[in-house]
Amino acid sequence: MTTETTGDDNGTDASVIVVGGGPAGLSAALFTAKNGLETTVFDTDETWMHKAHLFNYLGIGSVGGSEFMATARQQVDDFGVDRRQGEPVTAVSETDGGFAVETDEDSSEADYVVLATGANRDLAAELGCELTDADVVDVGVDMETSVPGAYATGAMVRPEEWQAAIAVGDGAAAALNILSAVRGEHYHDFDVPADASRLFGEQLAE
Repeated sequence: MTTETTGDDNGTDASVIVVGGGPAGLSAALFTAKNGLETTVFDTDETWMHKAHLFNYLGIGSVGGSEFMATARQQVDDFGVDRRQGEPVTAVSETDGGFAVETDEDSSEADYVVLATGANRDLAAELGCELTDADVVDVGVDMETSVPGAYATGAMVRPEEWQAAIAVGDGAAAALNILSAVRGEHYHDFDVPADASRLFGEQLAE
C-alpha cells in the first residue's frame, strides 16, 4: 500500500536523513515524510525493541517489540520513506547547505539530519554536538542540538529514560521543528477523520 502525503510542501524540496531506525528515528521519519519532505532512514536493526514487549505504550494493550517494529516500518514505507535497511552510517558532517552522511557504499546529503542511534553518541560527538555533564547529547524541547539543523532523539539525550513512548515523542518533536523551520511558521501535524478517509478509503476498518 502506498499513500499520498497529507500536507503540501509549500514549494520546498527540503530533505531529511534519519540515522537510526528504532522508535525515535521512525517516528521522525513518519512525520517528515507524510508532510512532504524527502526522507531517508539508515537502519542497522540494532534497536532494543527486539528484546522488549510493550505494556506501557498508551493506546496499545500488549505488543511484542519486533511486531511493533514491523508495523512501524510498514507505516513509514507506506508514506514513501527511503529506508536503507542494513546500511550503517560511518560519519556525519556539515556541508555548506546541510549535512553529508557517509556509509561504506555511498554518500548522501540532506538539509536536516536526525540522529537516533540509541545510547551510542559517537556520531553526535564527531559532528560537534555539545554534551551535558551527564555525557548525553544536549538538546532543547525541540530536540535540536548545538549544531543547527541537527537533531538528537531517544536514548542519546537521556541518561535513563529509554522507553519507546518517550523515544517516539522525541522523534515527533524533532520532525515538527524541522517542518516549522521549512515552512517558516509553527507547523502542527493534526489529522482528522477526513484525512484517513481520503488516504485509505475502503481500507479503513468499519
